[in-house]
Amino acid sequence: MLALNVSTDILNGFTLVDNSLHSSIAASDKRNAKLYQDFKAANDDNPEKTQEWFDKAKEVKLRADSLYNYIQNFKEQIAILADSKKKVEELKAQGIDPTQHIEGNSNLDVTGQYAIVQGHGMELKELVAYYRDYAAGLAENDAELRNSIQQTLATERGYNAHEKDSCDWEVAVFDGMPVGASVTILTKMQNDVRSTESQVVQYLMDRTDAGDLRVNKLNAYVIPNSNSVIRGGKYTAQIILAAVDSTQRPEYYIEGQRINDQGLYEVTASSEGHKKYSGWISYQNPSTGEMENLSFQSEYDVIPPAMTISNTDLNIMYRGYDNNFTISVPGVTDDSKIKVSVSGGSARRQGKAWIIKPSEGAKTVTITVDAEKDGRMQRMGSQDYRVKALPDPQAFFSAREKEYASGNIALSTLTHNSGVVTASYGPDGLLNLPFKVTSFRAIINGMTTNSQGNKFTPDQINQINKLKKGGMVVLQDIRAVGPGGQEKRLAPLVLTLN
Repeated sequence: MLALNVSTDILNGFTLVDNSLHSSIAASDKRNAKLYQDFKAANDDNPEKTQEWFDKAKEVKLRADSLYNYIQNFKEQIAILADSKKKVEELKAQGIDPTQHIEGNSNLDVTGQYAIVQGHGMELKELVAYYRDYAAGLAENDAELRNSIQQTLATERGYNAHEKDSCDWEVAVFDGMPVGASVTILTKMQNDVRSTESQVVQYLMDRTDAGDLRVNKLNAYVIPNSNSVIRGGKYTAQIILAAVDSTQRPEYYIEGQRINDQGLYEVTASSEGHKKYSGWISYQNPSTGEMENLSFQSEYDVIPPAMTISNTDLNIMYRGYDNNFTISVPGVTDDSKIKVSVSGGSARRQGKAWIIKPSEGAKTVTITVDAEKDGRMQRMGSQDYRVKALPDPQAFFSAREKEYASGNIALSTLTHNSGVVTASYGPDGLLNLPFKVTSFRAIINGMTTNSQGNKFTPDQINQINKLKKGGMVVLQDIRAVGPGGQEKRLAPLVLTLN
């Protein structure tokens, strides 16, 4: 029988280790019970400070108990297969752990049957990984503890001595293992669960004091809302005494004058420039009972109203065109708090941009910007722009995704796709507006013909095909319609065959 291959001495050795692990688990249970007791007492005294961490500790206990009990049942099921269900139930009825009194400890088949064949080993791996990841996640601020948890409860692939190859964790742990060894391994897992529980709960207890400020002296601090103030706005600063006893009520003085008991200093910034101020905090020394002063000083800048306006399309503003602007105010990040008004035109928001359109006949446009600062609207400034009519676009011959101005051109290019005449501001133009050519007159071989639309007629194509090198095609009276429906008459286009 295979069972004879496992010596009694080896099995006795596993029993000794298992008993030692049970003693370690008992010590962990005692330690954890004390930790939870202390944690509860601290939470009862100061729930506002510890409740968050105490709740997490209780969740750790629930998860640790659940995994521990699953492993215990895992061992009992192996004991049932190795001995019998009747024996296991009899020992449990007497308050005895049946997994510490298994007669079939040398059986090499039972563990593999339950863990691998029946799939409970994979289930155990998933539960261990779930508990490990949760515990490690709680220790996010302690890399050493997090790594220790991940190593202690590792479920990576292992090595199968029988197959001499890498294998799944459950195969490496349980395949071919005698019952005595498997039960000892499972007891070690229970010990790891309790040990991890203890480490994490202790870490959570320490976190309740992590936010406490420990000081060895008192200091006065000035905390301004901003060191820069727009003229007409208010400078606001909070003056505090660090580590002050909450039962005391310090007195705050600025330039010899006592201010409110909250230490809130507020003054209207009526003039621009660099401002400085100083004062002191008067408090009662807890050791001597005498009043003492801590001095402080601070400074801030009062700046004139400011704005930033940049025309993202043009250097000037064009009539009949949606001029695209970005408008912002330093210190104001909420676009809804910026108001734009236009004299000589209109403004509307389009996404993050502003579309400014001059009125018909306007020669100048003034953009004025207001913004909400300190709870009220303030004028940030204005900017004038000259208004010009849109310039005429240029006529081009388009073929093969390229635009050709007057000059040399190949016959195959000229007749490509029946020829297309377009109008735009060219590849280097600042404007990108849709113009559509509606008609033109072509002079080919001394013959003048008209075309309605933007392409050559079949007769014009026939005439072009009769041209020889050096022959010219002259396009005149080119008409195009742009934004707003205005018709433009464009300069002639002269194309010479090369």
